[in-house]
Amino acid sequence: MDNFRYYTPTEVIFGRDAEAQTGETAKRYGTRALLVYGKGSVIKSGLLARVRSSLEEAGIACLDFGGAKPNPTLTHAEEGVRTALSFDADLIIGVGGGSAIDTAKAIAHGAANPEEDLWAIWTRKVPLTRSLPVGAVLTIPAAGSEMSDSAVLTNEAIGKKAGINTDHNRCRFAIVNPSLGATLPVEQIAAGVTDIMMHTMERYFIPDAKSSLTDEIAEGLLRTMVRSGAAAVKDPADYDAMCEVFWASSLSHNNLTECGRGKDFSVHKLGHALSARYDVTHGASLSAVWASWARDLYQGALPRFARFAEKVWGIIEKDGEKAAQKGIDATEAFFKSIGMPVSLKELGIEPDDDAIRALALDATMNDTMKLSRIRPLAASDVERIYRAAK
Repeated sequence: MDNFRYYTPTEVIFGRDAEAQTGETAKRYGTRALLVYGKGSVIKSGLLARVRSSLEEAGIACLDFGGAKPNPTLTHAEEGVRTALSFDADLIIGVGGGSAIDTAKAIAHGAANPEEDLWAIWTRKVPLTRSLPVGAVLTIPAAGSEMSDSAVLTNEAIGKKAGINTDHNRCRFAIVNPSLGATLPVEQIAAGVTDIMMHTMERYFIPDAKSSLTDEIAEGLLRTMVRSGAAAVKDPADYDAMCEVFWASSLSHNNLTECGRGKDFSVHKLGHALSARYDVTHGASLSAVWASWARDLYQGALPRFARFAEKVWGIIEKDGEKAAQKGIDATEAFFKSIGMPVSLKELGIEPDDDAIRALALDATMNDTMKLSRIRPLAASDVERIYRAAK
């Protein structure tokens, strides 16, 4: 087992009507809150009003800031920084899914460092040493941003999507009411299920990993997602299934399933390049390339893929090669069964050779960074995977 550091300071308030506790929870961290949300579904549902009422009852002044995009943008976050500064906000709360929460994190970083360029912070050209406290009121189980140390922004001016990992990204609290998932579009639930599974699998396929307890946790989470994720897609009003999906969202990306072995987010790099250039749904960008990535690399981590086939899919096969292949096939079939794309064409894009080359360069930072802990992938290798996914 590798050495590791595990740090998850987020307080989670979980269950029906959990948003009623937002004010009592938040007042420990600030008195002036900027509420960050997306296109307005939280207004139509009445959630934003309930959150605001809870905060105001606790003596916290609020200002709304809507417009967070499915792939959060630098321009919108910079606007949020200016709004937070003019309001003198000392607390930023994301109300929504990963996009709203990631935008809230970016605003918190920028507002705490108004003298610095936000993209310079994001690309680590300027060290991040302080931020405002961030809270989350989760409406969509997917990104896991409510408990993770990560956040993602797209710089639309240059067509680049980048993530930053820092303890300053950790939310102080997360309000999680699974009943809010009942009104989500089915395709959004399916994309969330996919992202949750990917967060776990990106930490699972590490060659020569020896962390039995972490394996068991990851495999249990994946089995739960196969069962409860499918049930939630079939019936979003299934509260018990939705509870499992919401909780898996948090646990899949709070570093628990990497303890003792680390992670490899190479599929996410491929997906980020796609969503930055084509503005496709994040979860869909991952399912479109995962099987091609797995088939290209599985022989370099054959025992891991064979174990995955048995523990997650119940595939009993003495031949490790056949087991691995069947496990990949089963995963791909599951994505299809919940309506997710498993090719670039199904994703709605058909890039030519020049576009594929550009995507590969984006994913590898102009061929300066090798992807994957299974086998180093240069830009030419990533091109091959994208082509196989066409």
